[in-house]
Amino acid sequence: MKLRQKVIVLAIAPLIVALCAIALFVRQQAVDLARQQRATIQRAYLASKEAELRHYVALASQSIGHLVRSGRNDPDTLEEAKRILGALSFGDDGYFFVYDMKGKSLMHPRQPELVGRDMWDWKDANGVPTIRRLIERAQAGGGFHRYTWAKPSSNRQAPKLGYVVPVANWGWMMGTGIYLDDVENALTQIDAQQSRNIDETLLWIAGLAILASSAVAAGGLVLNLRELRVADAKLKALAQRVVDSQEQERARLSRDLHDGISQALVSVKLQLEAGIIRLGGDAAQQQAGKEGLERTVEQVKCVLGEVRRISHDLRPALLDDLGLAPALDHLASESHRHSGTPVRFRVEGAVDALPETAGTVLFRIAQEALTNAERHAGARLIDLSLVRRGRCLTLTIRDDGAGFDADSVAVHPQRGIGLRNMMERMEAIGGRLEIASSPQGTRVVASIDLEEHA
Repeated sequence: MKLRQKVIVLAIAPLIVALCAIALFVRQQAVDLARQQRATIQRAYLASKEAELRHYVALASQSIGHLVRSGRNDPDTLEEAKRILGALSFGDDGYFFVYDMKGKSLMHPRQPELVGRDMWDWKDANGVPTIRRLIERAQAGGGFHRYTWAKPSSNRQAPKLGYVVPVANWGWMMGTGIYLDDVENALTQIDAQQSRNIDETLLWIAGLAILASSAVAAGGLVLNLRELRVADAKLKALAQRVVDSQEQERARLSRDLHDGISQALVSVKLQLEAGIIRLGGDAAQQQAGKEGLERTVEQVKCVLGEVRRISHDLRPALLDDLGLAPALDHLASESHRHSGTPVRFRVEGAVDALPETAGTVLFRIAQEALTNAERHAGARLIDLSLVRRGRCLTLTIRDDGAGFDADSVAVHPQRGIGLRNMMERMEAIGGRLEIASSPQGTRVVASIDLEEHA
């Protein structure tokens, strides 16, 4: 995976994770809120139903109140009370029922087949002795009881909330009830609506996540294209600087070969030809020819030294054979010999067995810095140090020359090639280059983390 792709992934992934976390949190909160709302609605609905049942039973009690207060309990009076209660109803499934305190059904308008039956031990679908529990509530002064009973309109078992009161003068339990399946249906509809609302909210969050991810991806793509164009432009400029550097190096080598080695070899050739001619003459000419050949040998030694110098500038053998520190020591000696400016070299720490790439880069930076100090600074003394502390390797070149404006020179199209080369070399290996210059001198510091090149 390329770096640009990694950046896009790292930008989108946290966004998606955050939106997923928000969606889960919103869903959990919505589910909790829906559960609380359902419980609240259920309590309120049941409270209204309980109040409604009390009202119905109070109306029924008033309907037979005059008979109860009369003190009579003859069969005619009791039948009249049953007739009045049987005639009372509310809706298709709302009716009143009467039992005696021993569980015998005395009046049931919707299920007349139960009248006269002993239902003390009758149990509903859940195994609960329904009539016994209702009688217990009535004996306690009245109250509510939930049970399961056949619903007249559907002839199916359904949950029911009953409310009973005693009719003490006659030993009756009178009551009514409301079937709760309608309540459950209403609550089920509320649950379904809330579930739809939660799903719609999650869909909105998912849509926003897709839009945000698409926006981030599009922004990353645009940024990548823009950076790619900038990188291409920088690469072209860098390639042009490399070509310019190569041409300058070739021109320098050409001048060195033409002005130095080529002319010296021409001189050697002429001296050898003259020596050969003199060796064929008399004794005096032979002696002169011998002396000329000796001078030629010395001149050949100078040519060999110039060849070694050029070779050392291109790639010092000491750097490959002995390492960075001996190569820098030799570079300091050569710089002192050519420029006449004293160059002091100092080593601190273990600088053996360094990575080849790091050694080459630091050597080239030292070479460039010494060349700049020799050509432009007019320094009287140059300090060159190589220090290793832990995993950090630092090369420092300090001179007491005239100094320069590092910022302006670094961007100059013709003067800043050397500085740009130094910076690009360090950037290529992940190092750090600092250049500080003033009228009191210049300091170049190059630092490398060796663990990154291990």
